[in-house]
Amino acid sequence: MQDTHISLAHGNGGRYMRELIEELFAKYLANPDLDVEADAASITVENNELLFTTDGFTVQPLEFPGGNIGSLAVHGTTNDLAVSGATPKYLSLNAFIEEGTEVALLERIIKSMAEAAAEIDVKIVAGDTKVLRRGEGGGVYLATTGIGIRNGHLLSMKNIHDGDAILVSGPVGDHGIAVMLAREEFGLHGEILSDAASVLNLTRAAHEFPGLRFMRDPTRGGLATVCTELNRATGMGVRLIETDIPVRDPVHAVCDMLGYDPLYLACEGRVVAIINPESADTLLQTWRNIKGGEESAIIGHISTATRQVIIETEIGGERILEELEDDPLPRIC
Repeated sequence: MQDTHISLAHGNGGRYMRELIEELFAKYLANPDLDVEADAASITVENNELLFTTDGFTVQPLEFPGGNIGSLAVHGTTNDLAVSGATPKYLSLNAFIEEGTEVALLERIIKSMAEAAAEIDVKIVAGDTKVLRRGEGGGVYLATTGIGIRNGHLLSMKNIHDGDAILVSGPVGDHGIAVMLAREEFGLHGEILSDAASVLNLTRAAHEFPGLRFMRDPTRGGLATVCTELNRATGMGVRLIETDIPVRDPVHAVCDMLGYDPLYLACEGRVVAIINPESADTLLQTWRNIKGGEESAIIGHISTATRQVIIETEIGGERILEELEDDPLPRIC
């Protein structure tokens, strides 16, 4: 790692963040159970296989159309468990609260967190609270740890084969644009809602398919970052069809005005699944019959014919999706 100081780009899910984790954290903390590319770690306790994950949330503004930092923390943590093949069971919560935060705002956040956890039968069983001096925080920061029980077969990028299909469970970019518009930094307004939600029902359904290889939720860095991770980990290429990738018209419009690429924008209620081609259409129809998966799509496939992430454009050309470096838009998490 050649950088001398930390920048916001070190937390955007792209190359700088990967290098920070690999060349600093993994360098000193490495052990056989540390997998820097997994959403959750597997641990065995008295012959029971548990999955364990942890996450932090610093979104601004704290409340946005479709959710707030409280519900986002529950969904973000439990979704990491869900795409890894677990049923989420328990969460811990660390709350860092800035002096001067309105109690009514904090109550709305914690109430939303409780409701989100109750919806998927998850219990918050431990926590800690710290109050920061005024000016030392962003109102409220949350850190969560989740534990779940494995309920499906082992998923891994190592399982992926040439020709496997790539599915996404719904339109991409909603969360990133909803949060950005909530800031009102560009004088733009809209009715785009964050997609923040639990993906547990979608992942449970996918695990019924023996041909399922891998799943991930495309959060920081979005769909494009998941694809570059697949490319780097497998050595195989990824081919995407631009016209098959679901993106809402308002998201497209904002991205066109401001020069953003929706494929790099964060999602908080979507699943990317890699599955054998024989099962892809059936999984697609299954997802479309589940709430939250109505707009699922097959968007491409794994290919050994290339060693890059290629997107076939609407006008018949091709472009390469590179690994994210700078922030794709004003920082949202």
